[in-house]
Parts: sequence; structure tokens; C-alpha cells
Amino acid sequence: MTTNNNVEEYDRRKELEEFDNTKLGVKGLVDSGITRVPRIFQHPPETLLELDRVVLDDDNGQNLIPVVDMNSTHQELVGGIREASTKLGFFQVINHGVPVTLLDELVKSIKAFHELPPEKKMECYDRDWNSSDKGAGFFSNHDLFYSKAASWRDTLQFRLGPLSINPNDIPEVCRGEVMEWEKEVKKLSERLMELLSEGLGLSPDRLKGVPYLGRVGMGANYYPHCPEPTKTIGIASHTDPGILTVLLQDQVGGLQVKYNGKWIDLKPVHGALVINIGDLFQIISNDEYKSGEHRVIANPFEEPRVSVAVFFSPGMADNIYGPLPELISEEKPALYKEFKFSDLVARFLSKELEGKAMTSHFRL
Repeated sequence: MTTNNNVEEYDRRKELEEFDNTKLGVKGLVDSGITRVPRIFQHPPETLLELDRVVLDDDNGQNLIPVVDMNSTHQELVGGIREASTKLGFFQVINHGVPVTLLDELVKSIKAFHELPPEKKMECYDRDWNSSDKGAGFFSNHDLFYSKAASWRDTLQFRLGPLSINPNDIPEVCRGEVMEWEKEVKKLSERLMELLSEGLGLSPDRLKGVPYLGRVGMGANYYPHCPEPTKTIGIASHTDPGILTVLLQDQVGGLQVKYNGKWIDLKPVHGALVINIGDLFQIISNDEYKSGEHRVIANPFEEPRVSVAVFFSPGMADNIYGPLPELISEEKPALYKEFKFSDLVARFLSKELEGKAMTSHFRL
């Protein structure tokens, strides 16, 4: 005799496969004219209740998520970035050296890809692209088949390091912009790591290069209008597993950061880039820096939300990582065990997005 739970599970798997087989993602659902969120996207009550626990970024007149001007004095720059990284793991930077015109064109080109005619976009759909030699792939929800509920977004993913991407792997509609952005964001990451390293009392070049920044991935996300935004989310609460993330977002908004048990709206600033600390950076800093827990709410607006996140992590998967020796003492012993970076990646990719699960797993 088949139980109701088994029937529901079977039906869910069937509906997930039907959605995935369209090869058109969430935007395909929206284009079909749906007015209700399909049940595979409906999140459990405990997740939806969390949507109400939000405070404004300027709550009590304080700018909780700072905007750091990279034209500040060196001392101000190191101090400001350190304070933000120890407090909540998120900050924005302006005057960062990346032309704002490039940022605007990149957002337009990514939006243009996601709004290609269905037959063109279907050619790029590949859930298993990362296990092939291809440098890019389009899909919806990397954890589609093992998360409790799917999220309301589509993604065009790129592999930008250790080796630079083959230009022919990049869809033509955004090829030039992605290639230029790759060069600029890699330069910026090196600069940021110098400042973050100094903030820990280390030499500027202590955390640069392939052992810390060699593996580079990029996710270009598209969050279409959601007809029932209180029933689903854009991306579930999580922290990024690697060292550092550099995020470009448009002006639609929706990114939220968790601080002291509440969610803070991270207000878009035109021309700014959002920086957040990853789990591995929290671990090697022995909790001096904090990986920032964040999420994106489902988009209630007619205008789609576009974001471009670049994830920097070690380029040597079998290297051993743990708290840096310089940051361990009798007064502050190591808080984490040592492990291969490949172990962290395998764990991240084998489970759904879930809070700060990575740092908890490796903590002593």
C-alpha cells in the first residue's frame, strides 16, 4: 500500500522534472501567464514567517551596511572594511575602479540573455554543465532536486578560473561585457584582499593569488516578477562557501542580510559593488571576519531583478585549510579543524542552501 507521503513525494519529483524539462526556467512559467506559484516553489511556513522579520538599513538613523569609498585614506579604508567584515560580513564599495558604464552594460546584457526568444535560450540550458568542459551553462536552481522548495530565479553560470573562459562558451548577447567584467573584477578582488589582509594584521600579500583566489565562478541571476511573492523566495538564506564574493545588482532591490536575528534590506547604490565574506574566510580568520548570511526575496515588481555575483575561492582543491597560524594563540586557540577545500565544496553542492551550515560543520 502506498502512503500519502510517498504519493506526494512522487508527484513532487514528477513536477520538478516537468519544470526542468521545459528548459525555460522560471521566466518560462511567467511567460506562460501563470497567476499562482506552483507548489514546487512554495516554501515551508518556517521560511515564510521569516520574511516578516525585516528592518530598514537606516534603522535608528544608522547605516548598518556601510558604503565604503575606496578613495578614502588608506587607514580609513582598512579600518572601515575591517569593521564591516567583523560585524556582519557585508559592505558596499564605491570609486572601486570598475567603470560604472561597464556595470550598467553588463546588467543590460545579462537581462538580454534571459529575455532571449525561448528557442535560443533552450540551446544553453544545461543543468550538468559544471561536470563538462563547457565554461558556461543556463539552468534554474542548482539544488532543484534536493531542496525543500525551489526558488523564484534563473541563473546563467560561468567558470572564470583557474583558466580564463573560452569566449565561445559565453552567449554572444553578453560576451563582450562578461569578458571585460572578468578582467576588472579579478583586479578588484586582489585589491580587496590586500585591505582585508591588513585588517587582520597581516601583510598585504598574505592572502592573494591562486591559493585563495584562483577558483572563480560567476552567477548571473534573473528574478522575474512573482505573482505570489509571499509564498516563495528568490534565493534561500545561506552564506557563500568560499573566500570572497563581489556582487553587482541593479536598482530593483530584494537582497537582505541577517544581523542580530533580523533581516536588513541592502539598498542598491548605483555604481556600487556589494562585497561579502565567505565561509572559508571566516574559518581561516578564526572568526575575526564573519561570513554574511543573506537571501533574496521573491520579486513583487513587474521589472525583473538582475544580479551578477563573482565567487572567489582557492584554486587548489586539495590544499589544506584551517585557521591561519598567525591568528592562533593561547588566548585564542583554533576554532576550526583543518580540511581540504574540496571537502567544503562537495558538502556545499550536495545539500540545499541553509543558513551558516558550512562554518558549523567544520567548527571544533
